[in-house]
Formats: sequence, C-alpha cells, structure tokens
Amino acid sequence: MSGDGWFTAGVPSPRGVPSYGDELPDGLLVADSHGLVVAFNRRAEEITGLRRTAVLGRDATAALPLHDGEGKDWWKSVDPYRGLSTRTRHPECGLYLADGREVLVTASYVRDGRRRVQRFSVSLRDAVARARRERQRADLVSTVAHELRSPLTSVKGFTATLLAKWHRFNDDQKLVMLETVNADADRVTRLITELLDVSRIEAGRLEMRRQVVDVVATAREVITRRVAAGDAAARFRLDARGTLPDLWLDPDKVHQILGNLVENALRHGAGTVTIVVEPDSGREGAVVSVRDEGEGIPPEAAQRVFRQFWRGNRRRGTGLGLYIVKGLVEAHGGTITVQQAPGGGAEFRFTLPAGIPA
Repeated sequence: MSGDGWFTAGVPSPRGVPSYGDELPDGLLVADSHGLVVAFNRRAEEITGLRRTAVLGRDATAALPLHDGEGKDWWKSVDPYRGLSTRTRHPECGLYLADGREVLVTASYVRDGRRRVQRFSVSLRDAVARARRERQRADLVSTVAHELRSPLTSVKGFTATLLAKWHRFNDDQKLVMLETVNADADRVTRLITELLDVSRIEAGRLEMRRQVVDVVATAREVITRRVAAGDAAARFRLDARGTLPDLWLDPDKVHQILGNLVENALRHGAGTVTIVVEPDSGREGAVVSVRDEGEGIPPEAAQRVFRQFWRGNRRRGTGLGLYIVKGLVEAHGGTITVQQAPGGGAEFRFTLPAGIPA
C-alpha cells in the first residue's frame, strides 16, 4: 500500500482508485511512494493508447516511457524519487510517447514531513489541441496584419501628402483625401472592435445590457443606414409578420447581429436582401431571417460558416463576422443556423428569446 494509505496498486479499493480521475479532462497517472502506478484514468488511456489494466501496478518509468525532442528519457532527467527534495512540481513541457506522438506533460509531488515522495502525479494533455490553438493564433495575427496594412498605408500616405503639399491642393481634392482617411480609420476601428468581441466571446465576458427592443425598428434602422451609405433602397425588403412579445435584449448587440448579417448578404450574396421578423412558435420570442438571392452556401459548408476565419472561396474580410454573430446570438440564449433560402441564396435564421428584465 502506498504511504498515504488510499491507493493499492492494481486492486480496487473501497474508493474505486483504479478508476480515479475518470471525470478529469486531462490524462492522469499517479505513482505511489515506490514508483508503482496506482491510478491511470480513462483520458490517459485515450491519449496514450495504453490500457489501464496493463499499466496499474507497474513501475511508472516502464509503464509510460516519455522522451524529449532529443530522445532523452524524461524520467531519468526529473528523477522524481531521488532528485531534489524541494521540488513540488514540473512545469508543462512537450514530450513524446513511444510511438512518436507528442503530449503535453506536467507533474507534481506529494511529500511527507521528511520530504520523501508519497505520491507522484503526471498530467497528460493531447498536443493536437495546442497545435490547433497555435495555428488559430497565427491565423489571427496574419489576418490582423493583412487587414490593418491597407487602411493604415492609405492613412499614412494621404496625411503625409497633405502635410507636405497642403497648399498645392484645392478644397475638393483635400476633401476627397480626408474622406478616404476617415473611411480607412473607420475600417481600423471596426477591426479592433471585432477583435475585442472575439476576445470577450472566447472568455465568456460579454456584458448584456437588456432592455425592451423593437427588433423590426432595429432592422429598419440597419437598412436605412445601408441606404445612407450608398446602397440602393431597392435591394432591401423588410417583412414583419405577426405580433411580437416584449423582447428584453441588448439593443447594440441586436443591431450588430443584423448589421453583420446584412453586410454578409450584400458582400457574398446577390439580388434583394430580405429581413423577415416573426414570432417564435416554439417558445416566447422572435425568429429573424436574413436572406439573399445569391449562390447560397453548400450544405457541406453549413457547419463551418460560423468558425473563425471562414471566408468560403473569397479572401475579402477578416472571416470573424459570422463567428461574432453566433456568439452574440448565443449570449442572448438564442440559436442560429444557415440554410438555403426559399428563392435560392443563403438564409441565416436566428432566434431571440423574450428574455427577462436586466
């Protein structure tokens, strides 16, 4: 029996030790004071491909060989039972299993009053998830750098030209350049806002300022702004059906949801953009659809459109807009899907529960 008295190697104790830690999201190996494996959870089985029954009771160094990138034995380098008695843990590092797959490993000690190791725990995480996150970060940096370069180059160029040659331009020329600078500054502001939204969504820190919102009026305002910005009024249609209940929503976020979906329809769709607002027959709330008359989205891509950086076959934009829309809809307690519109094209359909007062 191990020194702390609550493991018996390979033999189920009243507390079910051999299955200890099965509820944990990470793999876990626990060795007793003699270095014998007394716990190996289900996630550790999945990550390593080793069976619990083949590992329990064995010497940990033989049961789970681990090597660094140069092929050195990790167990020998940390020497948990004869190394420094002041050690309490080992920080996360990338190591390799016997079959060459990388895993992320951390380790910690439980010692008695004489600093002897009573339990040595090894935590295992699949390196695939880390690689995916690193690719996402790299994609984000690349996207941000690309999207910022163009407007900032324009801003720098026009301001430098105006400062150096102000008196050479007439008022109309100056106005055109300043309008361009202003529009490009707006592009930078939108990108920064998108990045902040992504950060808040991923961290679960979206703040909801709920009040009664007229979704039909919000949709009408979105259309009015697009027309004021130069889009033809004939490209838009608003279809309000039935009577909606009082909807306690965040007005700014509802406007952002509709604005992003309409912009997406204009950018990637064709023909008339239709916004349909109707009561939700399934539960108290509203259902809103934004439809276009373009080529639509292939069924096999329907599950990917709400991921970060999804831009289909087009390279315009950051690819964050629909990801943000999904996060904002879900923050209200709603859901969003994409399908083929009745007349062809894409239809983004989302629900907004009535909610409760803030």
